[in-house]
This record gives sequence, C-alpha cells and structure tokens, in this order.
Amino acid sequence: MTGPGGRAGGPGQERTVRLTIRVRPGSARTAVGGEHAGALVVRVTAPAVDGRATEAALAAVAGALGVRRRAVTLISGAASRIKVIEVTGADQAVRQRLRELSDR
Repeated sequence: MTGPGGRAGGPGQERTVRLTIRVRPGSARTAVGGEHAGALVVRVTAPAVDGRATEAALAAVAGALGVRRRAVTLISGAASRIKVIEVTGADQAVRQRLRELSDR
C-alpha cells in the first residue's frame, strides 16, 4: 500500500504516503479497515452524490490515522470508488496504523 509513493524527506521535510482506497458509500456506519484487491476499504454513510462520499472518506481516513483532514489529499479517482490519496506528515506511528487497518 505504501509502495514507491511513500517518500522520506530530509530534515524539515514531511514524509508522504500514497495509498489506494476503495470507498463503499451508503454503508450503515463509517469505518476504515480491511483490504479489497490491494486497496484499503473505507466505508462511509454518505451517498455517492456531489462528492459527499469522497469527502467523508478522506475525513474518515484522516481520523483513523490520527492526522488532520488537510493532511489527506485526493490524487485521483474523484468519480470512482477506487481512489488514490496522499497522506502528508506520515510518521512511523501513521505507517503502523495503516498496517493495522489493512489487516482488519
């Protein structure tokens, strides 16, 4: 999940992790965890209308990783269930949390 997109910067630079998520809009509850075809599964209650599910998914990932919402950026897949996102400020604890979430 953190392949070549994960970059380690030098002193003063933030670490960035790029990962693929699969969004499941209209779920009974919001949850982040599990894996589907190599992508982290993000379930959101928001419908797939006007970008609401995408925004809810980005917020859910930020919350699950313990980073601010602005640290999670959509790279591609705005109109798709499969999205590529980037998380800035990904320290070792965030990377460990990603591994735990994908194992659920």
